[in-house]
Amino acid sequence: MKTITTKTGIDPYDSKAYRYYALGILMSAYVFNFIDRQILAILQEPIKQELSLSDTQLGLLTGFAFALFYVVMGLPIARWADRGVRRDIIALAVAVWSVFTAISGLVTSYLQLLLVRIGVGVGEAGCSPPSHSVISDVFPSHERATAIGVYTVGVNIGILLGFLIGGWINEFFGWRAAFFAVGVPGVLLALVIRFTLHEPARGRTDKAVVADSSLDMPSLGDVFRCLWGSRTFRHMALAAAFIAFAGYGLLNWLPSFFIRVHGLGTGTVGTWFALILGVGGGIATWLVGYMADRLGRRDLRWYLWITALSIVVYLPLLIGIFFVENTTLALALYIIPGAFITTYLAPIIAVTHSLVPNRMRAMSSAIVYLVLNLIGLGLGPVSVGFISDLLLPSLGVESLRYALLVTVPVAALLGALHLVLAARHIRHELK
Repeated sequence: MKTITTKTGIDPYDSKAYRYYALGILMSAYVFNFIDRQILAILQEPIKQELSLSDTQLGLLTGFAFALFYVVMGLPIARWADRGVRRDIIALAVAVWSVFTAISGLVTSYLQLLLVRIGVGVGEAGCSPPSHSVISDVFPSHERATAIGVYTVGVNIGILLGFLIGGWINEFFGWRAAFFAVGVPGVLLALVIRFTLHEPARGRTDKAVVADSSLDMPSLGDVFRCLWGSRTFRHMALAAAFIAFAGYGLLNWLPSFFIRVHGLGTGTVGTWFALILGVGGGIATWLVGYMADRLGRRDLRWYLWITALSIVVYLPLLIGIFFVENTTLALALYIIPGAFITTYLAPIIAVTHSLVPNRMRAMSSAIVYLVLNLIGLGLGPVSVGFISDLLLPSLGVESLRYALLVTVPVAALLGALHLVLAARHIRHELK
């Protein structure tokens, strides 16, 4: 595979402005990734009523079924990204999931909605692994956590727009129109990526550049063995899984909690969550990535300590949400947890990429996503929904409150524990 350059043969990534343009366009793809993924969270109450669904069915819809196909497709797509043109893969992925999102507005049954959401998951599997690989080839190791942190802000912007657009369009036009509104623009973004983003040289920021030849391609087994031989990675993977379990449990069910228990409308909940998760979360995600790079220069353990510390700080506030009866206070208690619960990914990906050669980076990102999505996204929402259904006969609408309370804080605490354990080995293994 030849590196794609400008017609003059000059590497466009020598320009700082173009490096940040590339980062911005990749972050935009991640924005649409999470708009299309999380819009279902704010729409699931009207969808539940129209299609007569249980909480377990909703949990499968937003969690396990989506995650299963996301991770199954993630590995071969990452393998493709480690040898192919990553720009084209990302553009194709954006187009695929955007089309399936728009089709979501046409379904008339649970099975149809399940199938199109699987299509969204297949498309979204092609976004982050190749994007992470591009970023690590564009930015040097001491800037990667910051750069990946900026990219990961796309999660927060996507959640912001998903909750705002989904919440208010549902109020005025219904949930079907919301899917059309966010699906169609993604196809246009796919064209922008395809025709304006250049493919960077592999390993261009590394001290030792591996020859760009298919003979150098490691197998999937090679990547697994390389990562699994690292105690740092094993604990980081478990930490990511537990934190994602807590995060996706909240993202998919806390809007329903405020709608059912506190009686809020989708527009009001969407606005609150857009501000908390979008604005606050975006700032926190960038800040954690930046501080990880800054403090990590002094002591590599800070790459993992900083996220563990944030969990210890926000955990009491998170628990308090489910005990207060005042709606405004409950929403206010969510500000800090909502802002910081998605900040773990940038430091973990940055450390993972430092543990492997550049030809393993897309695949290593896919393996991280496999673990956190299969356990976190796959089991988090459906576990909360299943427990809520079990408690429904005795607790009524309060069942969701206790389903969240007995799952989310425990998972977050286990995530912090594994980050601390990973930090014990990082200095030795990253020498």
